[in-house]
Amino acid sequence: MQTRRSALSLGLAATASLGLPSLARASTGVRANASGFSMQDWRDHFTSLGKGAIVADTVSRALHFWSADAGTYRIYPTSVPKSDELTKRGYTEIVRKKVGPSWTPTPSQMQRFPDWKPIGPGPENPLGTHAMYLGWPAYIIHGTHDTRKIGRKSSDGCIGLYNEMIEDLFALAPIGTQVRII
Repeated sequence: MQTRRSALSLGLAATASLGLPSLARASTGVRANASGFSMQDWRDHFTSLGKGAIVADTVSRALHFWSADAGTYRIYPTSVPKSDELTKRGYTEIVRKKVGPSWTPTPSQMQRFPDWKPIGPGPENPLGTHAMYLGWPAYIIHGTHDTRKIGRKSSDGCIGLYNEMIEDLFALAPIGTQVRII
């Protein structure tokens, strides 16, 4: 007959054994990172933090943000451009911010999709709830209502975040925040 104490001991032993594989991995120096994101150092990309810094990594599909005082560092999962031809890489900055942005197809999108029309703020808008416009025309860091796009090559050049995450970044990153797309 099993007593309450023996059942509790058995349960604790079973729970402890579940953690064993991760402990064994940790002791070998192999790190399992389910998200695939790795921390970056802003000094690898910029000479100073200025008003803040953003690195959007199109390979890992992560956006890294550092505040001006380096007190805040965040990593956000992103959607990235569908192809290298649509990806602009290099340095720019946030030049404008908008809550409830409107979306207008670019000239190249209108050539490919002549039936596309501008879309005002709301759930059908591909820019989501917030947009941060970059110094390059038609390139934006923005939210999306279509959460299936995050973590994928799915944009025509922009960097997309979950609406909750772009809202967070929008509050943290002032106009003038330097941006590097890699």
